[in-house]
Formats: sequence, structure tokens, C-alpha cells
Amino acid sequence: MQARGAVSIARTRPNWLPALGFALLLGLALFGMEFLEPFFRWVEPEARSVVYARASFVDLLGRHLLVVGAAGAVTVCLGLFAGIAVTRRYGRDFLPLAGQLASIGQTFPPVAVLALAVPALGFGTPAIIVALMLYGLLPILRNTLAGLDGVDPALKEAATAMGMTPRQRLWRVELPLAAPVILAGVRTSITINIATAALGATVGASNLGDPIIAGIINANMAYVIQGALLIALLALTVDSLFDLLEQRLSHRPTD
Repeated sequence: MQARGAVSIARTRPNWLPALGFALLLGLALFGMEFLEPFFRWVEPEARSVVYARASFVDLLGRHLLVVGAAGAVTVCLGLFAGIAVTRRYGRDFLPLAGQLASIGQTFPPVAVLALAVPALGFGTPAIIVALMLYGLLPILRNTLAGLDGVDPALKEAATAMGMTPRQRLWRVELPLAAPVILAGVRTSITINIATAALGATVGASNLGDPIIAGIINANMAYVIQGALLIALLALTVDSLFDLLEQRLSHRPTD
């Protein structure tokens, strides 16, 4: 039995290698881009400069994470609150409305959302944060609804029979069981917004989209490749970290 339990634990142990690998590649790209200058010079032989140097890639990464993190924090709070509210007895009538409102953000392209946000908020970071919030709300709300509705009714009845109040049942039974599904929605939202945040460079929100926009304006594909590479590695790193969290929530060691 002990050997069988050890095998079960080994099989469910989270695999850190993908996250560590992508994080290492991201670090190498951040600090070693100049070592790839011969390759970029081959891509753009006529360009005066082939390695983006208007701002540090580390600074751009920090600004990128700040924008995505701020939008993600607000979106997660809104999505969870709305999902919980419309799955309670007093909020069931608003369930269709909540889904329709959340879908609005993904009905419009991110560029259109930015165009609407800039006149009200001006150029800079606030406009892209609002756009990311609208664009990232639907996956979180949808998965929150699916996770909470997917909890076995028998477990809810058992919790009530044990004397739990509705609030206690929510926090001790429903949310823990729905957590893997909810986390999958957060994972989708954050990963999508890492790429979408690059559009912020078009409205003055400096981030990893800067090299891409500069490359498009100056017809310099080397810049575009650098920005796209860093964003892709960042998205893969974050996605791998979320995968580890999902593994820890979904798989528990068995005796």
C-alpha cells in the first residue's frame, strides 16, 4: 500500500520543467538580445539599428506586467462577484443579463475598445487597462458560472444538513470545488491579455508592444520579432505557471 501510494504521489506531482524552461528562455531573451544582433542584421541588412534600444526590455516587461496585472486583478474580482451573485437564489433572474454584458467586451475588437476609451480617459495606461478589463471578463465569468453550477447538488444538500449557512457553504464547499474551473478561466483571460496589451503602445502606454509598433512604423522587422518573441515567451511562462496551479488544485495525493 505504501509503494502504491508513493507511485500515486509521483504521478500527480506537478511538473515544473515547462515553467522553468520558458522562464529561462524569457530571461535569456531579456538580457541577451544584443547577442542575437548578427541574426537581426541578417533580417534587416539595411537598417541602421537592429536591436531595439529606446527603452530597456526589462523596464518594458515590468510595465507590461503592471498593466496586465492591474486589469487582471480588477477583472477577477468583478468576474467572481458577478458569477457568485447570479448563482445565488436572489440573483438567478440576472444570469442571462450578466452573460450578455460580459460578452460585449469580446464582441468589439480590442482596437475598437481602445478607440472608445481614449476620448474618455486620454492616452496612456488607463485606456489599455479598461480595454483589457472588458476583453478579459467573459472567460472568468463564464468559468465561474460553470464551476459553481457544476458542484454536485448532493454535496450542497449535505453541507446544509450539517448546519452550514449559505455563506459557509459557498466558501467551504462550492468555491473550493469550483476552483479548478474558475482558475482555467483566469488562465485564459490573463494569457490572452498578455498579447492584447501590446496594443497599448499605440495609445502611449509603454510596454513590450513598443518594439512591435516601432518596427511597423520604421519598416524594421527585427524590432517586430524582438517584441513578439518577448511577449510569446512571457505568455508561455505565465500559462505554464497557471498550469502548475491547476495541477495542484485538480490532483491530490491518494493513500
